[in-house]
Amino acid sequence: MELFDEIAAKVKGQNKTIVFPEGEDKRVLGAAIRLQNDGLVKPILLGTRADIEKTASDNGFDISGLEIIDPAEYPEADKKAMFDSLLERRKGKNTPEQVTEMLKDVSYFGTMLVYMGKADGMVSGAVHSTGSTVRPALQIVKTKPGARRISGAFLMLKGDQRYVFADCAINIELDAPTMAEVAVQSAETAKLFGIDPKVALLSFSTKGSAKGDMVTKVADATAKVHEMAPDLPADGELQFDAAFVPEVGALKAPGSKVAGHANVFIFPSLEAGNIGYKIAQRFGGFTAVGPILQGLNAPIADLSRGCNEDDVYKVAMITAAQTL
Repeated sequence: MELFDEIAAKVKGQNKTIVFPEGEDKRVLGAAIRLQNDGLVKPILLGTRADIEKTASDNGFDISGLEIIDPAEYPEADKKAMFDSLLERRKGKNTPEQVTEMLKDVSYFGTMLVYMGKADGMVSGAVHSTGSTVRPALQIVKTKPGARRISGAFLMLKGDQRYVFADCAINIELDAPTMAEVAVQSAETAKLFGIDPKVALLSFSTKGSAKGDMVTKVADATAKVHEMAPDLPADGELQFDAAFVPEVGALKAPGSKVAGHANVFIFPSLEAGNIGYKIAQRFGGFTAVGPILQGLNAPIADLSRGCNEDDVYKVAMITAAQTL
């Protein structure tokens, strides 16, 4: 896709290092080899060398030149520095014994490589759950200054069409401040992909056509977006057709700069967002890339456990681009 040619041009030669905690997985290993051979990122694979070499042998992969770290064999001086750093980060929340156990987990180990500046970002989730990827990120890397929450966006692609959907992965319930924060985060994500953001905060109501707490929440969130980012084109509450179809937008929300032209869609709950992106994916024929985690102090990506090698490859490119 043209978009990924653009991203490749941005990250090629930048020597961004991405750690993959699931180095023994065939999909991850295949993607890491391609990324290195294409000069897009410098992969670090976590896992036992014997297991990674077996996966490579079973699949005819050439892993010469790849950096492999077995956490169990990490040099003692580096291991102590990592232990001390994590113990300090988790001061009062975890005992030294607990920190020792945490660092046996590749998700925590990989996150610490990012936190300590030994990697620029991390891509995980091909084997591990979302919680296993997000929990260490929140405990160690934490959110950006001023951010209350993280969120998960999907880039939706079809031909030359590009849209951002959020939150489709993280926050089960969104109050008005969280929804507003997701909207601003998603606008920044859109810019990363060459999208000039026009943000629609979605509801089953357009401009008071229905009443209720759920409608009021979206209207309040829209007001907060205008406070947080006065120059960002954002409007709500909007039904999806009013946000997307110019004729409907002109009829239901006359004078809106966003209605009928939105390209960033903010859903009022995880339930709505998750259903929405999968309908677009399965009925509409869109490719869904993500989830892209937003609001963290460093780029950490959570793959779907149903991902394929190409998904890992593309998400790693996006993660590298987030570091620029």
